[in-house]
Amino acid sequence: MYQITCKKCRRLGYKVCDTLKCALIRKPYPPGQHGKNAGRKRPSEFGQQLAEKQKLKLIYGVREKQFKKYFDFASKKRGVTPQIMMELLERRLDNVIFRLGLAPTRSAARQLVSHGHILVNAKKVHSPSYSVKAGEAVDIKESSKAGKLFANTRTVLKKFSPPVWLELDKEKLSARVLSMPDKDFLSGIPVQVSKVLEYYSR
Repeated sequence: MYQITCKKCRRLGYKVCDTLKCALIRKPYPPGQHGKNAGRKRPSEFGQQLAEKQKLKLIYGVREKQFKKYFDFASKKRGVTPQIMMELLERRLDNVIFRLGLAPTRSAARQLVSHGHILVNAKKVHSPSYSVKAGEAVDIKESSKAGKLFANTRTVLKKFSPPVWLELDKEKLSARVLSMPDKDFLSGIPVQVSKVLEYYSR
């Protein structure tokens, strides 16, 4: 796992860090001595492709090697490649924990998985990149539910609604994957995935 700084948010023009008070909100221009005066020049086609790739990578917290594997798999599978790519990222266990509201950020969700707090079908899973399947049960370990990590989770979840492809029992802190994320949900994620595919297809 690597640290995402607000400089990257300002460079990309999009919040990808886990900081609540991101510098991009106060300084919506690129970092550097001339950032404010320079404004945001339209990047080249390659620059746009690179920026979208970086944005998507940082949103999901995936390293380059694994991110490229997702692209390779999606491009070989029958279907709409951008949709398949996004589905693979959304199905990551750390992302699912985040989508369920059981962690405030994907980074925090990765920590929960890595430290053994998460069960899939009643078995402990330590890999944040584990790809969930429809019908699988996702739970917090019973001994962890009573700990400090989840002391306020039920209160936070009262006003939270997970996406329709996930079902959450807010009292038991348990969930089920109802289906795969659909096209409408995936299209709402603010990344031009086609640019990412163009980058790797050069």
